[in-house]
Amino acid sequence: MSTDIRLAFAHPEERAAATAGADPRDRISLRDHVVAAEIGAFQSERGTTQRLRFDVVVEVQRATTPVEDDVDRILSYDRITEAIADELAAERVNLLETLAERVAERILAAPQAARAFVRIEKLDRGPGSLGVEIVRSRAQAPTRAATAEGFETALHPLVVFLSNAAIDAPDLSARLDAFEASGRPVILCVGMSETPPPDSAEPAAQRRIDLLAIEQNAWVLAGRDPRCVVVQSRTEIDHAMKHGQMIVWAPSKLVLDAVDGPRGSPRNAEALALWLAETLAAERLVLVGSATRPPPGSRVPVVVEPL
Repeated sequence: MSTDIRLAFAHPEERAAATAGADPRDRISLRDHVVAAEIGAFQSERGTTQRLRFDVVVEVQRATTPVEDDVDRILSYDRITEAIADELAAERVNLLETLAERVAERILAAPQAARAFVRIEKLDRGPGSLGVEIVRSRAQAPTRAATAEGFETALHPLVVFLSNAAIDAPDLSARLDAFEASGRPVILCVGMSETPPPDSAEPAAQRRIDLLAIEQNAWVLAGRDPRCVVVQSRTEIDHAMKHGQMIVWAPSKLVLDAVDGPRGSPRNAEALALWLAETLAAERLVLVGSATRPPPGSRVPVVVEPL
């Protein structure tokens, strides 16, 4: 049995471990939580209850202060069981997919929660169990800007990763025109150039070297089109989005200052772009000319666009 097939039927704990970065988060889990509820789209499922089994794994942010054996400082198991009970009590739903989405949403409202794996199975619909499993991540609050009428609106940018081939392509300006025409703030991300950066035996030093190599390539892109403005900090990003500037992200400051930054190597530039998209509550992430599969487990839609 291949690894992909085995993981498809494995407990969410194994799925979480398999998709974790180099520096994985802590996880809490709920196994074999069985409740009776009325759910289902078929007429035979109305007016009767059936057993549902929940398996939930939540990746949590690391505490910035000592826990001190205080339940109020952690994400409690009760938060998971209450999320299930509250959603089942809120209204009858037809689909397990809907229930899973809503349970994940409630769990991810907790400030400690970063990613949730929710599996729900119907135990009474046949000789086996029928179910769904979803993975959702918590995106941060979006930037807000004032409208002409004086109201505030959320800015959900379009985050675009450009491969080196896309940067060098003769139709770069036309492609940027199309992104600009979306009417959303556009944030461009790049990886390192084809010339490899220096190597260091010290991981922290190598991380900085790789981030600086990405920033060098960001300036290469900025030199290709005068609309591109290279920015570093969240403040600069917010200001540029509010003023309609096309942004090229220089990642060092934001990544190194983040309390819960991206886990993997900066050399996985697509994953770095996904982290930024989640951080900014982006409308979507577009991978242009990338051969890398979209990373799993994001609430931000990922679209692969060929050259």
